[in-house]
Amino acid sequence: MTRLKAAAIAPEILIFGGAGLISLLAFTALILVPAIGSFGRGWEKATAALLSLIVLVALLAIGIGIGLTIVYYWPEIREVF
Repeated sequence: MTRLKAAAIAPEILIFGGAGLISLLAFTALILVPAIGSFGRGWEKATAALLSLIVLVALLAIGIGIGLTIVYYWPEIREVF
């Protein structure tokens, strides 16, 4: 009888996935829900949600840009320290 081997997930994937999930939950709880709850009309809530998502995309773009800059200039950064 053969046993099925479970697929191994790299620890880095679990860590980054968990961090992404926590960040998404924090964004939802701290930015999206209060923004939507601040308005009464449907179109105002939709606009607040859309603007909140634009803020999320901007924050992601800034984070990715900083990360790529660090990776690109890592040899120079390493020489400084």
